Amino acid sequence: MNLILTDMPLSGIQIKADTWLVDLTQQRVANCLGCFGCWVKTPGRCVIRDDAPKIYPKIAVSDRVIYVTRVVFGGYDTPMKTLLERSIPVQQPFIRVYRGETHHVQRDVLPKNAVIIAYGTNTTEEQQVFLNLVDRNAYNMCFAKHRVAFVDQSQVEQTVAKEVALWEKQ
Repeated sequence: MNLILTDMPLSGIQIKADTWLVDLTQQRVANCLGCFGCWVKTPGRCVIRDDAPKIYPKIAVSDRVIYVTRVVFGGYDTPMKTLLERSIPVQQPFIRVYRGETHHVQRDVLPKNAVIIAYGTNTTEEQQVFLNLVDRNAYNMCFAKHRVAFVDQSQVEQTVAKEVALWEKQ
């Protein structure tokens, strides 16, 4: 499966039946409480009842993902960051050594090829901070491969369309 997870509406994107398009601006996703209920009380499922439990399982079972996010202060903007934090149920509380570091064991998460389309940043310093963040997140987000494309906001839909077209060629 393929997933496009975006923090802005994408009206002109043509998607196939094997692709989910999730517009976070149309979803109700609360902040993580840090209660670890998803590990202890209801393993694999967040205790908060909103739209997040419908979304993070799609992240887990997708082998190709496009993340569209505004970059703010070198990090993901609020809608994307909130959902990524709420995706902790796809991990288990157990620790493993992965590439010489300790990381959580994944809960049936497919390795994925990810493209992060980042907009809203115009300094090389902020872009470098974001690249470092994505590189670190790649371990916990089960990225087999990933890359970041920095674009102007006006180029987002065109860039997503190009990435989706590449999926169809593979």
